[in-house]
Amino acid sequence: MEMVSAQRQKVHPHKFTLWIAIGSIIMMFAGLTSAYIVKGSLPGWSTVEMPKIFFYSTGVMLLSSFTVQFALKSFKERKMNLYRRLLTLTAVLGILFIVLQVMGFEQLTASGVFLSGSTGAGQFLYVIFGLHAVHVLGGAVALLVMFFKAFSRKFRNYNAVPVEVISTYWHFVDVLWLYLFIFFLIKR
Repeated sequence: MEMVSAQRQKVHPHKFTLWIAIGSIIMMFAGLTSAYIVKGSLPGWSTVEMPKIFFYSTGVMLLSSFTVQFALKSFKERKMNLYRRLLTLTAVLGILFIVLQVMGFEQLTASGVFLSGSTGAGQFLYVIFGLHAVHVLGGAVALLVMFFKAFSRKFRNYNAVPVEVISTYWHFVDVLWLYLFIFFLIKR
């Protein structure tokens, strides 16, 4: 009996790997935001107005967190048609977030803020928000893989672990975005 309960308490290897990756990503963004704070106190630092479109992308990201959570719930309840629709909506929202980010970068460029040649907050905004967008893109690719598996006749696996992993990762990039967004609002 002890052997069975000990096995049930083990963390699935995919979940463990995800948590290691999340820890690494947190350390990277903590280092970048710390560098922003340190550099912001130096002479010649220039601030930047955050594009309004980033407010919309924040709403999209928050909404996608709800849809992925309800997709997971639907999967666990074996409501596969609802799961497919919610997973599709989450993937669309993830792609929309990236499109809005690109539009935000275009607004920055139009206002004279460039990645190279400018000093201060603009460069950090490009690097930090760009790195976040890359992580969202990775999550969107994973969502698309899950999407194709959900609609494939070949895959009929009801293992919830992959859905739990993508859901956890998606919530993470959502919370990370909120942190970065609020950080840049406060520190400009």
